[in-house]
Amino acid sequence: MRIGELGERAGATPRALRHYEELGLLPARRRANGYREYDEHDLALVAEIHRLVELGFALEETRPFVECLRAGFPSGGSCPASQEVQRRKLAEVDGLIAKLQQIRTELVAPPPACALSTQESSTEEES
Repeated sequence: MRIGELGERAGATPRALRHYEELGLLPARRRANGYREYDEHDLALVAEIHRLVELGFALEETRPFVECLRAGFPSGGSCPASQEVQRRKLAEVDGLIAKLQQIRTELVAPPPACALSTQESSTEEES
């Protein structure tokens, strides 16, 4: 299939696909007439890239998953390199969740009395 069809089926723009090619994430095979040529395996690679980006991975972080698929493994997460990237991303997400939980706790707790408000109350009572 050509780049337009791959883009349509994968939900990606030709520009994005060319960018993946420039990064070495998508193989650059050409027909004799110079048109890019893609197959179902390439469609799976783009689907994996999109899935990972939606999960918050940077494009460069998708590389081990793509390489795993290109090596013939059934899933991008089957290889030690991709599993390591996944562990790091999970630790990052856990850290963000902890930070957000801390913020939530502070927002739910009643606010402490303001020192200025306390001083104004004391002054009014004395008058």
